[in-house]
Amino acid sequence: MTAILAVDETALATPPQRTRKRQLIWLVGIAGLLGLALWGGRWWTTGRFIESTNDAYLQADSLTAVPRVGGSVAEVYVTDNQSVSVGQPLVRIDSRSFQAAQDQAAASLAARKADIARGEAELAQQRADIVQAQAQLQGEIANQAYAAAQIKRYEPLTRTGAETEERMAQLRNTWQQASTRRNARAAQVQVAEHRLATLQATIEQARAQFEGADAKQRKSQLDLQDTIVRSSLAGRVADRSVRVGQYVQPGTRLMTVVPLDQLYITANFKETQIGAMHPGQAVSVMVDALPGVVLNGRVDSLAPGTGSQFALLPAQNATGNFTKIVQRVPVRIQLQADPQWRDNLLPGLSVTVEVDTRG
Repeated sequence: MTAILAVDETALATPPQRTRKRQLIWLVGIAGLLGLALWGGRWWTTGRFIESTNDAYLQADSLTAVPRVGGSVAEVYVTDNQSVSVGQPLVRIDSRSFQAAQDQAAASLAARKADIARGEAELAQQRADIVQAQAQLQGEIANQAYAAAQIKRYEPLTRTGAETEERMAQLRNTWQQASTRRNARAAQVQVAEHRLATLQATIEQARAQFEGADAKQRKSQLDLQDTIVRSSLAGRVADRSVRVGQYVQPGTRLMTVVPLDQLYITANFKETQIGAMHPGQAVSVMVDALPGVVLNGRVDSLAPGTGSQFALLPAQNATGNFTKIVQRVPVRIQLQADPQWRDNLLPGLSVTVEVDTRG
């Protein structure tokens, strides 16, 4: 009897346990279905519009500091990884030879200026000489006319015997002398006028030499200013290879200035991902160096061709066997990072980007 009662109690206890198991299974199933539905809804509304790639890197348009003139490096003003501002001196090249050239050019310019002043003074003097020669010519013209009038007056008297032939000979001699002096004065006027043109040409030549000397002086001044190599943008110094005493030629690489406040991202998306992508779309950025941090960005532009088109040796697919390879298109992304992360963001770091193409 006792055994029968025990069996009955076990039988009575079994159904509730099975019910709890069923309930647990149903709860797990319902939760799974809800999770699947939520995931499906998120994928349908958002996920299917997100294009992602980890073939992306931080970049910056760095500046390579190079000298415009050659010479020995006299001083280096910056150190590795130092922050610099726009216009800040980086390197000074020995300027003694350039200073001497500038002084010589300034002296040559002053000499050419003096040549112009002397030529203008001679030109003014020559114009006065021309006026004087013309006045003398007019005087000789008057003397000649007077002598001719005297001959005309005394010639009838000579024919009647009232005046002697000697008197007529004197008058004709006076007229002849006046004519000779008139011709001489006319020749002097022509010579003076020709010299005026010569002086004007000399002045023009002096002005041309002055322009050449002025250009040379400005060139020497620029060369003297270029002995100081300055930064044309704000950033941090990297790859500094210049040392004091080193002889550098124009174009020698001295250092690189990296503008850390102008970082952007180049993301290489597959050609199958860019169909709905265009500038202005929102981007989520995950930097490998900042785990758990999500930064914001915007699509700036898409490259006008795939990366293979700009390779040093582009692929020639019209030869031999062909294997299709999915191409990638560089996409430039503007980075909108908070100031607290700026010091941790450096060019070359790997990132993962997700572009929301719903826009």
